[in-house]
Amino acid sequence: MPLLQIPANVGSGTPFAALSLIVAPAILTNATSLLVMSTSNRLARAVDLARELSRELEGGSADPSDPDAARRLRELAGAATRSLLLLRALRAIYGAMAGFATATLVSLLGVVLSRGETPAWLFAAEALAMAAGAIGVGGVVWAASLLVRDTRIAVGTLRERVAAQQARFPSLAADARVP
Repeated sequence: MPLLQIPANVGSGTPFAALSLIVAPAILTNATSLLVMSTSNRLARAVDLARELSRELEGGSADPSDPDAARRLRELAGAATRSLLLLRALRAIYGAMAGFATATLVSLLGVVLSRGETPAWLFAAEALAMAAGAIGVGGVVWAASLLVRDTRIAVGTLRERVAAQQARFPSLAADARVP
């Protein structure tokens, strides 16, 4: 029995059957494209932050006991970690996109080339389409976990920066509490 059977109400053998089988992977390919753009923007911001912090450290005081220098150095390390996480997330998303695109193509070819009877190679094509789709879903899940880690680092850095500024301005800190 084939893994992916065309339901009787889809209109087997019509162009609509092919379209119905490629819609899900095609939509997922589009969604991962948006995720690539968003993650690329996050990576660019992390790299820009690292460059800015490096300039501040290079142009600032050479005193290693300066609390601002120590904080900037921690932020720089966080920005570097974030950049690596985001790069790994991009790789996972590109892999997911390739998986979804492959699933779309294999599904389309399988429907178009298997008119009428069910040839033996169709089982292999169905398995390939399912595996490609599973790779795509796995890539998105892995990328999402990396993006959550990136967000935690960014929020931790922000909290540290707020705490440092509140320590500098204690009289104003009571009005500017972060939950």
